[in-house]
Amino acid sequence: MKARIVERFKFEAAHAVIIDGKPEELHGHTFRLEVAVEGELKKGYVMDFLELRGIVGEIIERLDHRDLNALFENPTTENIALWIAGELKKRLPEGVRLHRIVLWEGEENGVEFEF
Repeated sequence: MKARIVERFKFEAAHAVIIDGKPEELHGHTFRLEVAVEGELKKGYVMDFLELRGIVGEIIERLDHRDLNALFENPTTENIALWIAGELKKRLPEGVRLHRIVLWEGEENGVEFEF
């Protein structure tokens, strides 16, 4: 039987998205991240919540309180979420896979990817 676990995180960062070749004004957000991973139940769990929290924490630590334009060519919410997903996929234990990632830019705007 497959099961999913879900964890939520948040981080603060600034960006100026490039729209039609022009950057917006630099501004900040509280980004909220939701990660769902899935796998077979082994000994009653998919993976330890603390292990998942540690993996994601190391990834978002690279973004927290940063100017995202220094890290991404165009730091859209979509590009940031895909980068987080790529980093997460590299670090998940064998038999556990990324199912979904949702990244909210503030309270009202977000992006969701399912894998």
